[in-house]
Amino acid sequence: MLREWHDFYVLVGTASATLVGLMFVSASIGANFYNESHSGAMKAFVTPTVVSFSSALVVCVLVTIPSHSWASLGGLLGVGALLGLIYSGRILVALLVSRRFAVDLSDSLFYALVPVAAYAALAAAAVLLYMQSSSGPNVVAAVLLVMLLAGIRNAWDMTLWIMLNTPTK
Repeated sequence: MLREWHDFYVLVGTASATLVGLMFVSASIGANFYNESHSGAMKAFVTPTVVSFSSALVVCVLVTIPSHSWASLGGLLGVGALLGLIYSGRILVALLVSRRFAVDLSDSLFYALVPVAAYAALAAAAVLLYMQSSSGPNVVAAVLLVMLLAGIRNAWDMTLWIMLNTPTK
């Protein structure tokens, strides 16, 4: 169905899987730094980054399944978009509405607003695919790139934060 896009999805899926693995390595290295007092921050910053990479990976896997119809792919991506909207909406509330953490504008954008927009666009792409629109695959590709780039930015942000806040002996 999306044969022309196969290499794109394999490349983005591979990058996403690799970055999920690197997040686990990063969490393991920072494990001696993270304690109970950091659990809220981990849920607000580390977990959404892993979810972003994992979501991109799942979308890539779903798209490369050859037996999908337009309706089945659109339906599955729609369910994923809805789940992503619920999850990222909770992060949005924690960061911007409840103000549980002091974050600057760029963190607000990349940890909260960009994921909500990406999942909303994925929902639109799901509808387009369901309707067999030729623009559906382009929207899915754009969403994947946004998710991947936002995740990379957030992973780099966390790495710098850990480096600057790790106590020295």
